Amino acid sequence: MNLAPTDRGADGTVVPDREKDARDLLNLTALALGARDIASGVTPTLEKLVRDTAAGGSAYFQADRRLLAFRVRAATGEMPQTPGMQAVAAHGLPGDTPLMVALQGSASPLFYDDTRLSPDTLGFPELGVASLAAAPVRDAQGQLLGAFLMHTFEAHVWQREEATLFSMISSTIAALAGRLVAEEEVRVTRESALRALGLALEARDGETQGHTDRVTSLAVRFADRLGWTEQQREALRWGAYLHDIGKIAIPDAVLLKPGLLDPEERASMCSHVQAGVRFAHALQFLPPGALSVIQDHHERWDGSGYPRRVAAQAISLQGRLFALCDVYDALTSPRPYKAAWTHERAISEIRTQAGRQFDPALVEPFVELTETVSTGPGQDA
Repeated sequence: MNLAPTDRGADGTVVPDREKDARDLLNLTALALGARDIASGVTPTLEKLVRDTAAGGSAYFQADRRLLAFRVRAATGEMPQTPGMQAVAAHGLPGDTPLMVALQGSASPLFYDDTRLSPDTLGFPELGVASLAAAPVRDAQGQLLGAFLMHTFEAHVWQREEATLFSMISSTIAALAGRLVAEEEVRVTRESALRALGLALEARDGETQGHTDRVTSLAVRFADRLGWTEQQREALRWGAYLHDIGKIAIPDAVLLKPGLLDPEERASMCSHVQAGVRFAHALQFLPPGALSVIQDHHERWDGSGYPRRVAAQAISLQGRLFALCDVYDALTSPRPYKAAWTHERAISEIRTQAGRQFDPALVEPFVELTETVSTGPGQDA
């Protein structure tokens, strides 16, 4: 167990340190308040439970209404190495698990010294869990959103100090976890709506079906390879979904023209960037990184792009990264005015454009990425 000697008395019982627990609770609350996601918000709490109680492991389970199950969102310490626990880690606890049903009707944490002795913990002995503590996490309306669980591998009588600590921490952090769940659900809903907007454009322009998902996936993999944070990758995804949304304002005669565009038509097509930026600004929740993708993905490193004709570092990093992904997918996909290029031909053209159209520092890392990603090469023109 991960307990310091000063945490226990001579008889092996937990010795409470009220001042330390109070300080820790303040720190845990601050961490949860500043977190953007469930895992980073609750993991420090799980670590304290394992560190300062007899628990061998602890986890946060969150309701997945689509699957009618409670899935593991964060865990720390040791987990039973049983086939059943592996299945729980992969698929979650069914919503009708007796423990979760018991938590539905409980306003406070539940403690089970021996999981073999209670109908609430049916199935847990087979998972390798001998004793268990569980605390509900609810939304503002009282609906069960999830649960904090901590366990031991041998039957254990939960001490009053352990129960007090678990109750104190779980009740405080549970309210913050509920906020994080609600915010996460809002982000998921927004992302789904943004992707739907991108796909709506594809429904109008049948020649580019699949472009939105392909280019978004490629851009996020590239950002991940470059070490971008999850927050940066989220902004990139959202911008990628909407990068061409301004084309909704382009007439069909221009957007769907099978041949080359004349100068007037070309100007109309280029106007989709400004239209997209106006649309994006109306969505006040979009982060700056997403706006940068929409605004800058047609700018060129040498300053000859559009609409602002900025060059080099004046182009946002998001725009420079996404431009590579967007052009690569355009080259390797069939369009009304051309056949799909092979991967090799597209990469040759991208290398030729290093320092002209594209940021030269990004070209080779991008080439390396495409060599490891199966993109389904097209037919050479």
